Amino acid sequence: MGGLSIWHWLVVGAIILILFGGRGRISDIMGDVARGIKSFRKGLAEDEKPLENPQKDAAETKDRIKS
Repeated sequence: MGGLSIWHWLVVGAIILILFGGRGRISDIMGDVARGIKSFRKGLAEDEKPLENPQKDAAETKDRIKS
């Protein structure tokens, strides 16, 4: 049980080829993840709208809670 058979080496080789073969699939995946995060942050920033009169909004909220 101490050594690796030819099948173990073939599986390891296949995994290495999938991950590092070609033109850098891992870097492509990480680039896609980074673009997704940037898009998410941009979407969050666009959704936030500044309050025009925070004191008025707070008073309206208190009135709704009392009723």
